[in-house]
Order: sequence, then structure tokens, then C-alpha cells
Amino acid sequence: MENFDVVIVGGGAAGLFCAGVAGQRGLKVLVLDHSDKVAEKIRISGGGRANFTNRDLDPHAPHKHFISQNPNFCRSALSRYTPADFVALMQRYQVAFHEKHKGQLFCDRSADDLIQMLLRECEAGGVQRWQPCGVQALRVTGDGTYQIDTERGTLTSRSVVIATGGLSIPKIGATDFGYRVAKQFGLRLVETRPGLVPLTFDSEAWSAYAPLSGLSLPVRIETGDKKNRMAFTEDLLLTHRGLSGPAVLQISSYWRENTPIRLNLAPETDLHAALARAKATSRKLIANELAALVPSRLADAWVAQDADWQRPVCDATDKALTRLSERLSRWELTPTGTEGYKKAEVTLGGVDTRDLSSQTMESKQPGLYFIGEVMDVTGWLGGYNFQWAWASAHACGQALPARGLSG
Repeated sequence: MENFDVVIVGGGAAGLFCAGVAGQRGLKVLVLDHSDKVAEKIRISGGGRANFTNRDLDPHAPHKHFISQNPNFCRSALSRYTPADFVALMQRYQVAFHEKHKGQLFCDRSADDLIQMLLRECEAGGVQRWQPCGVQALRVTGDGTYQIDTERGTLTSRSVVIATGGLSIPKIGATDFGYRVAKQFGLRLVETRPGLVPLTFDSEAWSAYAPLSGLSLPVRIETGDKKNRMAFTEDLLLTHRGLSGPAVLQISSYWRENTPIRLNLAPETDLHAALARAKATSRKLIANELAALVPSRLADAWVAQDADWQRPVCDATDKALTRLSERLSRWELTPTGTEGYKKAEVTLGGVDTRDLSSQTMESKQPGLYFIGEVMDVTGWLGGYNFQWAWASAHACGQALPARGLSG
């Protein structure tokens, strides 16, 4: 029976990074993953270029960019391993990157450059990796060590790190393994749901907008009441089934079933004033004037909804133009649901942070650690979730006890 100082279950961003940190401290480390491909979620992220962190992250105010029942939980790890720390690692490996916008950093060439960097960090720490190799059972023995039954046999370890992520994108291997382990050892769970996910609508109600599929435009989007309002200004993408794009992915993490979202389709424009000016100076159709303010396909679809809008702007009543500007600047609609875990970039909820140490990521169960997406910490779109993976993995990797069964 082979012995290790630490067994890390999950060969994704958090798992590989933690393995490298622990291995380079001299620990005997094994990474297990049931998939034959390494770090597949990194590979497909950011359009294949991996939005690996965000310069704008404020570790002292995690509630600005992270969702959790206790957003302050992530403050310690984020302040001890910052975006600048990960950027320095990228520069050490000469991985070229660029800032897209709003602090979002992407690999210049390919997400594979990032994966290869993590694998080289593991190699530098002598990390072993068994892949594909599923875990069949996990138990703790009388002296506090762990026995792990795997597809390649049973092994023992003083520490076990769960880095298996959430339920998002099951086609690349997502499972509920981490939650099952948490339950097995009596840890609490926060209810999970898809996050950073497109929103869908009833097909009949959406039929007027389905022909606009593929149309993209900047919007202001919000949800919630006055007390809990959340808003973003980002790009919106219309789809056959509903709404997507960065604006919708961001708001989806805050949206709750049976509640509306509100959209301003021309957030940089005073539509009421613009249409009033047009009425005084133009003989064009309303649709043509509107096409200067929003995409023409959207303008055409919008005016088709009301006969009062299908005429020259100079002939329209003030009331009709006011109604048009108000609809466009405060379009309220209620999604029927989301595209679910198959399209969600992250999983909200997870292992309750009340049962974890914010310093080390160790759970109430001694020697059992949780890092990354598996816990109840979810970042905004834009590199925040990857930074949480690096920060939580680093905190854990530094804290793992160095003396173990392997001698």
C-alpha cells in the first residue's frame, strides 16, 4: 500500500496548483483525476485562451466580486496570493498574456500554455499524477490517516485535498464527488445552482425575439429589489432560446426564479431626448431614427410591436415616443429558467465555509481540505474564479503538514 503526504483529488486549476506548491515544499504528493484529460476546464475557458485572473480584484473587499454566504471568508487567501503573484509566475515561465478589458488577463496564444506551466510546477515538486484514476472510497483510520480505494489500488495519506470543482459542464467530467465527501464527513452544504449561465424564456413569449439570435449590443442589466439590486453594464447576446453574453452571465448568478430582469438597451443614450430631437428635425421613419441608437435589426423588431411606432417620427405623438423610449430603456422580462449546468461556467453554493478554515482550507474533519469551486465561493465572470482557485490552492498547499507517512 503506497503512502503519500497528501492526495489531491481533482486535476484542474486548483488541484494542479496546490500540488505544485505542496510538492515544492518537499511533500510527497499524488494527484488523482477520473478524466483522461488534464485541466480540461482551463483548456476551454476564455475562448481557448483562459481568462486566468483579474487585475481589478480587491482582496480587502471580496464582497465586490465574490458570491458566498460569507464573502469575507475568501479575504485571507486572496490577500496572501494576489493576481500580481500569479502574473509573476506567468512571467517567470515566459507565458505571454494581455489585458482585454476591465482587468481581465488572457493568454496570448493558448490556454494550453497555462496548463503546461502548471504541469511544470508539479514536475518541479516531484508530483505524481494518476490519470485516469477514479476514487471508489475514502475513509479515515483510527490514527487519523486516510485510506483511499482507487481504480489502481488502495493507498494511504495523512492529508486529502478535494479539488473536484462543481457540477458545471458535465460533458468534461464534472461530478458531485466533492459534495458527497463533504456529506460523508458531516460537513454542511449550501444549496447548489448554475452560475454564469444563459437565461431562457418560454418559446411562445420569446418568438418575437428569436429571429434576432446572434445580435449583440452593450446594455445595462439589473435584477433584485431596491434593497438587493445588482446591476452590470456589459454586452448582451440574443439567442434562439433567450439571452446570453457577459451581461446575462453576470446577472444570472444573482437572478432568482420567478423574478424579473430589467434591461436598458441604450445605456449611453437619453432615448427620450434623442427621439424628441428627431421629431423636431426629421421626417424619417421611427425605425430609421432608432437604428442610429440601437442595432437596426433590434430597431425593426421593436417598432413592429406597436402601430404607433410604424410611421415617420415627425408624425408620432409625444406619448408614443415616450412609451417607446421607456420600453427600450427599461425592458422588464421574467426568465423561465437557465440553460442549466451543461452551459453554466460555475456552480454557486457548495461546501459551507463555516466548516472550513479561511487560513488553511482545512475542514472540521482533520486532514481533509477543500479548495476552488467545490466550496461556497463563486466569483464574477472575468478571471475571478481562477484567482480563487490559485489563492485557495496556495493557502492550502502552504499549510499542509510536511511530516507524513512517507517519511
